[in-house]
Amino acid sequence: MKFSCEKSVLFKEISIAQEIISTKNAISILSNIYIEAENDSLIIKATDTKVNFATKVPVNVQDSGATTVFGDKFFGILNASPDGELEFEQQDAKMTIKSTVKKARWQLKSIASDKFPEFPVSGTDFFEMPIKEFKDMINQTVFAVSDDETRYFMNGVYFEKAEEGLVMVATDGRRLAYINKSAGEGIKDFAGVIIPPKVLNIITKRSGDEGLISLSVTDKIIFISFGSYRLSSVLLDGQFPNYRRVIPESQSNSISVNRMDMLNALRRVSLLVEQKSHRVYMGLAPGLMSVYSEESDIGTAREEIPCMYEGPEISIALNYRYIEEPFKYIDSEDINIRFTEPTKAITIQPIPEKDFFNIVMPMQLD
Repeated sequence: MKFSCEKSVLFKEISIAQEIISTKNAISILSNIYIEAENDSLIIKATDTKVNFATKVPVNVQDSGATTVFGDKFFGILNASPDGELEFEQQDAKMTIKSTVKKARWQLKSIASDKFPEFPVSGTDFFEMPIKEFKDMINQTVFAVSDDETRYFMNGVYFEKAEEGLVMVATDGRRLAYINKSAGEGIKDFAGVIIPPKVLNIITKRSGDEGLISLSVTDKIIFISFGSYRLSSVLLDGQFPNYRRVIPESQSNSISVNRMDMLNALRRVSLLVEQKSHRVYMGLAPGLMSVYSEESDIGTAREEIPCMYEGPEISIALNYRYIEEPFKYIDSEDINIRFTEPTKAITIQPIPEKDFFNIVMPMQLD
């Protein structure tokens, strides 16, 4: 195999492939990236056995062929190589990489391409939606995924076709993030599935805001296609919690607050928050909100910000990260917070209301 191309053509694609790989052990084929040169194109594949990635880029092929190379070192070589054209030649289980701009040359051991795992056969019944909308769904939910591996069914984002459209939900048992988008026409019903965050994070990091994304959901695997990229991911087993039961039907109290005022107050007060509990207090009085930390060996912090509120004077204890994270992804100037009692769930929504909301359970006041 022999081919050449500009460094910039390969670098981004190999960096994505390297994100997929879970092991950095050079002995394992799973630490290698598959490359195949044919018809003036280079096919690139990577897998961790659960998430699979494939793409194709244009290159100048002199001799066709395929091999696999240690992803970590291959990425490092590309990163360190000078800008300009690079030449690649595979012979005798070794990949030689040369720069045509500088007198730089690397030789990297390879493993035969037939050792690389087969990817699952692509799904059927693909449907399309604007990629910007799908990314919005991910951004509004993925931060609420649980990292408790004993509750593996919460370690991903739930995705279903419901009456209200395409729905994504994530929860860790103390908070819930929900969003729905219009499903459009031609999308067949599919049972709700739990998607691991790894493949969703790659989509948000590596896709633009223009164009469509194609999805196919099966019982065990989700297939995703956008641009030149083809991804698939094994879905998580387990029964996702009945999220509809925790969505309040009505809440009698309402607060409207400027998003950046709240974010800045949380950032400053969190400097003196006890790091195990992350507890902050939201003290409410008509027209005024106090964000403060509890008395501790470290000290205390307090900030007052204006708000629109006409209810009784109360305090609500919250994990500040559970408020801060959804606020970061809301693009509205003002936020509405609704609640019934200080010990019951609060609902966070943008003003005006959109297609998503967050539910957070308060902490004990003492």
